[in-house]
Amino acid sequence: MELSHLIWSSQVENVRVCCPLMPPVTGTLCVSSHHLILSASPVEGTKQEKCELWLLHCAVDSVEKSVQNIGMLKSKDSSKDGDGRSSSGTVTLKCKDLRVIQLEIPDMEETFNVARSVQALSSLENISLRYPFFYRPAGCKLGKGWPRHTMENFYHNLKAETDAWRLSDVNNNFKVCPSYPEKVIVPVSCSDTTLKRAAAFRQGRRFPVLSYYHPRNKMVLLRSSQPLVGPNHHCCEDDEMLLDAALMGQWRGFIIDTRTEQEAKQARSAGGGTENKNRGQALQSSLTRVVGACYETYLGRNHWLSKLQASQWLSHIKEALSTAGLAAECIEREGTCVLVHGEEGTNNTLLVTSLAQLILSPDCRTVVGFQDLIEREWLQAGHPFQVRCARSGWAHGRFQQESPNFLLFLDCCWQLTRQFPMAMEFNEKFLCTLATHAYSSEYGTFLCNSEKERYVYKIRENTHSLWGALNNFQQRKYLVNPVYERNALAIWPSVAPQSIELWEGFFLRYFVPTKHKEMSWQRTWELSGSYHRPGYK
Repeated sequence: MELSHLIWSSQVENVRVCCPLMPPVTGTLCVSSHHLILSASPVEGTKQEKCELWLLHCAVDSVEKSVQNIGMLKSKDSSKDGDGRSSSGTVTLKCKDLRVIQLEIPDMEETFNVARSVQALSSLENISLRYPFFYRPAGCKLGKGWPRHTMENFYHNLKAETDAWRLSDVNNNFKVCPSYPEKVIVPVSCSDTTLKRAAAFRQGRRFPVLSYYHPRNKMVLLRSSQPLVGPNHHCCEDDEMLLDAALMGQWRGFIIDTRTEQEAKQARSAGGGTENKNRGQALQSSLTRVVGACYETYLGRNHWLSKLQASQWLSHIKEALSTAGLAAECIEREGTCVLVHGEEGTNNTLLVTSLAQLILSPDCRTVVGFQDLIEREWLQAGHPFQVRCARSGWAHGRFQQESPNFLLFLDCCWQLTRQFPMAMEFNEKFLCTLATHAYSSEYGTFLCNSEKERYVYKIRENTHSLWGALNNFQQRKYLVNPVYERNALAIWPSVAPQSIELWEGFFLRYFVPTKHKEMSWQRTWELSGSYHRPGYK
């Protein structure tokens, strides 16, 4: 398929573009296979300078168009309607990073052509036609940042602490579980045969695997999908054997089910293996409502706060932090092992296990450790980024499989950075960068729905890694926390109403100028001496 077939107008002159926090500019708009490009030249008698604006088509969440009649003209031309009036149009692009960009086009036909082109190019279903497969930055070689041997490195560190676990390749070629990586960590006493039988008892064949080992008391955090117990309460001896082995002689352990009681009952009545689509839709609707509230600038303070509360976004944050805190408390304070599961174990389960590790482990709070956490607990663990992040906060109507679980995770991380300003090595800009790239990116890191799909599309061979770009010193120095101090203790988040706030740096970043924040950050960096820290020379 040639993307040029989807372009109805490749170039339009005298287009006025209005972007947030920028003065309007007028120039030539070009529609390429992957970008909208505005080239503006200096205009005599005005303050307009030469500039170029680039926007990825995949960054567009919603396309709206309108046409206006601008008066009677005597001459006949293609931009006039049947009454002899000249018509212009406006294309409003609502982006996945929450920007709203307006294109004022002096021709009605061109308005429809541009809108039609962007609409088609922003919703490509063929993975291999996405921009990461064509992005080739100067001075960068394919393979930089790939591969990240996250699971092998994680197991290497684990082996230094205990010999009770092994790195199994039972899922080689993804033949047991299509959403798991090829290598998983399981109890050393469990054979691959036991794992295969236990997989048959779990939704999507996602049998219990190790997520985190707590070195202070040797307790573990496991994750899986829901068991297929059905209405007759079936059981599986191999599944029980696997869980008993994970307990390491402990007489008790905790299971945290991320489903509600009603959802669990409905799943059992349906055989115990049906993904609850409404839950993801509720979270997506919550995001849509909170974005809508943020952009209703005419509201009074009390009305705005009511809209924010009605969106329930902050309630989702509270629930996620509370559940993760419960899992961490069971491990750290109760001294017990924990299994987290729910539905298919690819959404809220990963949210809870990753946040629990951030609470317990100082290694996960470093820049590299946080990247490894995302790689291990989200990407390799099978979170379906391609479908979950297909739409963002401007999505309306009937949702398909969209659900902002990863954005909710990043929001929870921001809450932790605010409550514990010195505990995280990364800063707010780093979290915003990840949120942006999860929804639209020139890098291949967040493409596809599983490691199996990334293997099929040869993502590592054909695209650049986001981690490779972010770990470049020139980029990384802007993404770290200048007052970071390693804290070996657990950090316990507060979920009191006054402790959870709207993430203004993400939701309102295109309303409030950030120049003062950047100046403050630069000054703090200089005073802290961060340039002289190990790794930043």
